[in-house]
Amino acid sequence: MRLASEQANKRLELFPLSIRVERDALTIAGHPLAELAGQYGTPLYVYDRGTLDASAVGYLDALRAYYGGSASVTYAGKAYLSRAIAEWSQTHALWVDCTGRAEIEIALRGGVPREHILVHGVNKSLADLKAALEKAGTVVVDNLSELEQICRLCREYNLLPSLWLRFTPGVTVHTHHVHTQTGHDESKFGMNRAEFLQAAQFCREHDLPLRGIHFHQGSNFRDPEPLLPAIESGLDLAREIGFDGEWHFCPGGGWGVAYHEDELPQPDVKSYVQGIAQNVIEGCQSRGLSLPHLHLEPGRSLVARAGVAIYRVGALKHHGKKTWALTDGGMTDNPRYALYGARYSCLPVEQPGRAHTESVAIAGPYCESGDVVMEDLSMPSLTVGELLAIPVAGAYHLSMSSNYNGALRPAVLWLDEGRVVQIQRRETIEDLMQRDSGII
Repeated sequence: MRLASEQANKRLELFPLSIRVERDALTIAGHPLAELAGQYGTPLYVYDRGTLDASAVGYLDALRAYYGGSASVTYAGKAYLSRAIAEWSQTHALWVDCTGRAEIEIALRGGVPREHILVHGVNKSLADLKAALEKAGTVVVDNLSELEQICRLCREYNLLPSLWLRFTPGVTVHTHHVHTQTGHDESKFGMNRAEFLQAAQFCREHDLPLRGIHFHQGSNFRDPEPLLPAIESGLDLAREIGFDGEWHFCPGGGWGVAYHEDELPQPDVKSYVQGIAQNVIEGCQSRGLSLPHLHLEPGRSLVARAGVAIYRVGALKHHGKKTWALTDGGMTDNPRYALYGARYSCLPVEQPGRAHTESVAIAGPYCESGDVVMEDLSMPSLTVGELLAIPVAGAYHLSMSSNYNGALRPAVLWLDEGRVVQIQRRETIEDLMQRDSGII
């Protein structure tokens, strides 16, 4: 599959594995995107089952190849969670990371068993903690106050989940924005060394089921090197608090993906997993620790590439030297540019190989100057009414969507060979009105 434009060929590498150009138009899993947009409307999100499966298998195979002990992969619910995604996760026996009682409920209704539900959260509410203690297999404890609250609540529950303590390693990974860094000394996440040891002592004194250690350093990074000193610090803590026999160790995740053709090739999952596995094995051997059950949280690198957003151009403006293509999607379904200045690319759905003749800024319909999806992107001459396909839209779009300006969240489709399933319908005005009681 080759297009006339080399730029377009590069961009195809950002799309799901099943992307094809058939009859001079984009298809995913054999389904023409133009037909899907015509049937379900735009903005529209589609997820490719084949790409999701390949991502999960890639991580699981790498863990089997490079790690000598038991290991698991955790799907990050915050990237995008729906009942369909929860159901899919169990076809690969993934754990599901939930933040708060609503995500816990989605996971349960999607068939995720208790033992595969892991609960995160930097400031869990009382309702969140009760849901976690009742319905989850593991709770990652963020702070001492939370641990004390768990201790007060635990008398109400016959079956307590395992507790992991989250520590802050004080090591920063390089990401595209400071807001995606989580492991530095001043981070709001986790406990410093002194707090961590105090929490471990508290667990011993109150006979709480302390079973593991967790840390996380950032999201969408490409260099695993900064993970290594954090792994060393985590294993030092494991030895100091005396983990023996079966225990769990999670050095986070957040491995990156390419969002723009300038960021290709895709970061190598195998080398990432191998580096972590090798350092955990060697670190445990040198400290006389038994090998833990190793957990990885791949985050966006499991799901981002599987998703594509489809927008329709509604207006074109030529203001000074700038060309604006205004679409029906924007910051309410993808706030990442407004939050992080995230960089994207795209292709026209029809005749995607056309020569690139101008630099275009693509923006949404909302009343914010920050409602921009991408800037200074080389594109062919566009026309009002044509469709644009934005790749790498599977993570941190829909999960952070909003009703700003009365926007209605888009429909979401699950694409498999010979099969299209609408896994989330388009939001309606009536959906919004059901929450609004008025004052009369």
